[in-house]
Amino acid sequence: MKRNPAILLLAFSVVLLLSACEDQGVRLNMATGGVTGTYYPFGGAMAAVINANTDISITVMASGASADNIRQIAAGDAHIAIAQNDVMHYTFTGTGIWEGHTPVTTLTTLMSLYPETVQIIVLEDSGIYSVEDLRGRRVSIGDMGSGVEANAMQILDVHGLSTADISVINLGFGPSADAMRDGQLDAFFVTAATPNSAIMELSIARNLRLLSMSDSMIQALMARHPFYTRVTVTEADGYTFVTEPVNTVAVQATLVASTNLDEQVAYDIVRALIERQADIGHARGAYINPHNAVQSISVDFHPGARRFFQEIGVLD
Repeated sequence: MKRNPAILLLAFSVVLLLSACEDQGVRLNMATGGVTGTYYPFGGAMAAVINANTDISITVMASGASADNIRQIAAGDAHIAIAQNDVMHYTFTGTGIWEGHTPVTTLTTLMSLYPETVQIIVLEDSGIYSVEDLRGRRVSIGDMGSGVEANAMQILDVHGLSTADISVINLGFGPSADAMRDGQLDAFFVTAATPNSAIMELSIARNLRLLSMSDSMIQALMARHPFYTRVTVTEADGYTFVTEPVNTVAVQATLVASTNLDEQVAYDIVRALIERQADIGHARGAYINPHNAVQSISVDFHPGARRFFQEIGVLD
């Protein structure tokens, strides 16, 4: 049978195209956070390690952080993302700040990354020494609908307070710090890695204090909301004004994925980050290790991540 040269050429071109696509590997989008925050540069540092050590190519995208990232996972616009474990719980179960919205059941966990500490900031001469002392005060509890607002309301609740007991102001970290500097706030909540730049900048202009929570209140909070973990803030965390240990709680920044992510791809991502942790060019990379990676999990592991952690003996 005589072969048509044009058909042979077309077939050869298709083979070359498929080979080129295979050489490019898997391409994924990672949703992170605002370019001036922690998630975006940390996401970039993790992506660089994954890209260099696997056949995966990750494009890092700026976003509105946790809740927005999970929306993008649900819509298929992002394949992996960074999110707080408490926001993950709300979106997966349709509770809290996600009440009234369709639960995002296509969400899975790849690994925990680092703690995001709940910090309650007051002026040193404010006369506020406990959460109970916030009664009747002007308090910023974070942007409306944010994870910070949810954290603040849960902490107020466990101390027998509600938003009706304070003068509520909804501001982000920077605007809250500005308002306190200008005498318009008595306290504000921040849920973020320490040290937080807004708090650091404010501490240059004003004498500050972080509020401690009692052991009994921390235990009660964790009993009601298991995604919290106990943490202690000290001067070693970067705040020179913290002269005594401050007991508080933290939620966990978590690397998440869609359930549609291939199992081997999920395995390779987690393996690269654990085995090449020293190459992550961001301070938050120091928290990544096998033990920390499986703590404070609020949504179940992706099968690929679970397989890796079972192989190295940190999960049953």
